[in-house]
Amino acid sequence: MFVEVADTAGLIDALNVAGARKLPVMILGGGSNVIFPDSGFPGLVIRMASRGWKVEREDNVRGIVEIRAQAGQNWDAFVEYTASQNWFGVECLSGIPGTAAGVPVQNVGAYGQEGKDTIVSVRCLDRSALSKKNQGQILSESDLESLIVEIEAADCGFDYRTSRFKHADAGRFVILDVLFRLNKAPSPARYPELIRAMETKSENNSINESMRRRNAVIGLRKKKSMVLDPADPDSVSCGSFFTNPILSVEQFTAFQAISRAKGLTAPAYPGDSGTKISAAWLVENSGFGRGLTENGAGISSKHALALVNRGTTTSQLLEFAGRIQETVFKEFGVRLEMEPELIKPVS
Repeated sequence: MFVEVADTAGLIDALNVAGARKLPVMILGGGSNVIFPDSGFPGLVIRMASRGWKVEREDNVRGIVEIRAQAGQNWDAFVEYTASQNWFGVECLSGIPGTAAGVPVQNVGAYGQEGKDTIVSVRCLDRSALSKKNQGQILSESDLESLIVEIEAADCGFDYRTSRFKHADAGRFVILDVLFRLNKAPSPARYPELIRAMETKSENNSINESMRRRNAVIGLRKKKSMVLDPADPDSVSCGSFFTNPILSVEQFTAFQAISRAKGLTAPAYPGDSGTKISAAWLVENSGFGRGLTENGAGISSKHALALVNRGTTTSQLLEFAGRIQETVFKEFGVRLEMEPELIKPVS
């Protein structure tokens, strides 16, 4: 079963139906980073379709803007608006598919920016409290309002491509909206590839700086088939299928020794919690080249991290992904973690 809900009342109705029929529930946003099993989901899929945003605070002295985006708001349309206003903080997250609610779940990041950099708080419905309160009766809107919580960014458990919503509290919360704090003044671009792309001057001298960065990011993503394009078969993917591993000092030392023994030097990026290495480099140097296809599951011809559906099933895709993981570990002693959310069959 599938239903779209555009407001709190629709969410109430859907949860009441699921509760009365004792159906498992899955909350879905844009679905761009989700993999369903071949058997489907034997319950109720609720897609959050609330849209829009509202500026809640504008402080010209501090040079900040706080803007709240609804859960089902198309993310890239929201980013485009903020860039048009010459606000900064999410412009490097341009071209990423999905909805605003997916940003805190995944702690979405690209080209030197992450969701955690600008998220102030996330307003949610606590389903664990709801299940305790709902003892078979139909709940009113006022009942559910008492179960809505606003979680501050510091309590969201943000880390590299993850949060409490993705792991520790997966399935517990229904995200209703997200409050972002953006800046009116730019900070220096941090990602080398983006810096190089922006060295090319725009032909449109009237374009603002935030939009200029957005356009550069979209240009980079298009070259990697990371922007959905019906004319580009490589764009039929979940984006990056594996996260870049972050290694401890001991792990990185061991990895370097293995790489050097093979006559290879891997790109590495020191960070606060360890050294990040390129998952794409690991995939390609483990024998899985761009364009490779097996049983309809393939690797994009433009980016080694994008697994492309060329006419396959979930089981075949995961088998292919698993073989990549096993081979990378065998060759380099590094475990690749899947980035998309895998929906497991409900028994």
